[in-house]
Amino acid sequence: MPIIINLDVMLAKRKMRSNELAEKVGITTANLSILKTGKAKAIRFSTLEAICEILDCQPGDIMEYIDENKL
Repeated sequence: MPIIINLDVMLAKRKMRSNELAEKVGITTANLSILKTGKAKAIRFSTLEAICEILDCQPGDIMEYIDENKL
């Protein structure tokens, strides 16, 4: 998949655990895990906004596009 999720990187930079982020965002740890592993098919803008607000980052800090044709 050409969209890479770097949520683990931001969590490490902010010294925050996944379950703490999930609680603050208001989603289950299972749904956060699905997002972190890149298995999510979609993310609500409200969820993305909450994650960015809590982690004090931009959407581009969490998600990255990789052109598979250039690999």
